[in-house]
Amino acid sequence: MDLNYTKEEKAFREEVRGFVRDNLPEDIAGKVLHHRRLGKDDWVRWQKILYHKGWVAPNWPKAYGGCAWTPIQQHIFEDECGYAGAPRVMPFGLIMVAPVIQTFGSQWQKEYYLPRILSSEDWWAQGYSEPGSGSDLASLKTRAQFVKSGEGDHYIVDGQKTWTTLGQHADMIFCLVRTDTTVKKQEGISFLLIDMHSPGITVRPIITLDEEHEVNEVFFDNVKVPAKNLVGEEGKGWTYAKFLLGHERTGIARVGESKRELEQLKQIAGKQLRNGKPLMDDPRFRDRVTQVEVELMALEITLLRVLSSRTKPGPEASILKIKGTDVQQALTELTMEAMGPYALPFRPETRDAAWQGEPVGPEYAGSAAAVYFNCRKTSIYGGSNEIQRNIISQMVLGL
Repeated sequence: MDLNYTKEEKAFREEVRGFVRDNLPEDIAGKVLHHRRLGKDDWVRWQKILYHKGWVAPNWPKAYGGCAWTPIQQHIFEDECGYAGAPRVMPFGLIMVAPVIQTFGSQWQKEYYLPRILSSEDWWAQGYSEPGSGSDLASLKTRAQFVKSGEGDHYIVDGQKTWTTLGQHADMIFCLVRTDTTVKKQEGISFLLIDMHSPGITVRPIITLDEEHEVNEVFFDNVKVPAKNLVGEEGKGWTYAKFLLGHERTGIARVGESKRELEQLKQIAGKQLRNGKPLMDDPRFRDRVTQVEVELMALEITLLRVLSSRTKPGPEASILKIKGTDVQQALTELTMEAMGPYALPFRPETRDAAWQGEPVGPEYAGSAAAVYFNCRKTSIYGGSNEIQRNIISQMVLGL
């Protein structure tokens, strides 16, 4: 594998860098760089800017309105956006459910949903985890019963999903549901697309450790779903779910954002004094920063190898998920340490963009604790890192 960028790839990086510099709204970038709270309008506004440029779906085929970029171009784009402080495009529609619809969906689903995902007309959420069915996802109990009707065949869905990220904003949710209880549990699962505005759906907030409303419980009580919203075949949902999770776990690596956070860490450690000297002059602390930087470089090379394979993400995506989240958590820990006592106060109100209170220490210290708390979840979502290690041992190492 040639690790050097070609002349064309370097020119593409400059094109992306220039576009982001000229088009990323300053208020949105300011929120990202200072770890302020983003609203739905912020994400949608940036996605619409990318949509009008034709760059909102780097990994989609051109036939569906995507960029058809090479894996290296996709990486360069995400790298530059992350480093500049652009918010990540919401993955649930563009990165997760769209490839499933493109690969397994009906012609109607492709023609109806894909344009709405591209234009951000529909905001999607993920309905996988349930109380008691997280790591053991195949044990899910949310039931979908098929009803044949002269007014239109449909499913009646009853059950509950949990940890539904930003489900309070969602127009649609893709759900794993049980349609057959008489077969092996993985074989009785189907994949449904459900309108979140349907009667019988209740969204209840879950307040996380950083006091944010990021995740939710979603309840389904006799919810009617048209049969045409079944993706693929009944009983094949487990196959589609694994296909989707490969795309999700690859995205969790977040190399560009980690590069940005590493640079900010170095700047903070260069300003903070310990015993009259910058913290970065402390050899023990500098060694720890260097170790994370080396791991991030190795992660990026591994990501490029996965992207360059030109096949759908497989079990190697679990490696990216584990190491990506390890790096993210290590960066937040080192940043807290670099800030010293300024990082101790937990002040979630400082994440509000309109906050005008009295700062305690440097501006960057205000949200440090909240960011640290929020990052604890990265090793759990998308399949816990313990589960990812089991996947690697079985699917990669053959143990």
